[in-house]
Amino acid sequence: MGFLTDVTIDFERSHLIFPTIIACVLAVLGLAILVRDRHRIAGAGAYWSGVLGRMDKMRFFGTLVLTLLYFSLMVPVGMIWPNTGMGFLLCSIPFVFLSGLLFMHDRTVRNIVPVAIVSLVAPPFVWWLFTYPFFLTLP
Repeated sequence: MGFLTDVTIDFERSHLIFPTIIACVLAVLGLAILVRDRHRIAGAGAYWSGVLGRMDKMRFFGTLVLTLLYFSLMVPVGMIWPNTGMGFLLCSIPFVFLSGLLFMHDRTVRNIVPVAIVSLVAPPFVWWLFTYPFFLTLP
């Protein structure tokens, strides 16, 4: 009977229990929505073809590419200077600048200068804020 009071915790996998439960609940709810609204979902092809026809593909796919590059490069750049947040800082400056250019409609020097200033000031400020007052390291 002594084994009933023994508790063993697998610390390598114990943190995965709640995300697994949440994923299963979301999968069941998604399946319930698919079953309930299957007729509306099947008839939505014309709606989505219209949306895809009207969307700004350059900004949509440009944002996807920039975001994937940003998150993909942050850790390798950060590994050059570990635990300093340089990966965040050195990747955020071009990311903010290129995102601003991507969504800018009128790309004149007068409009690009504020984007350049923000991209040079905001990431270092966020890096400083997280590093010193909050004592958090960024990738």
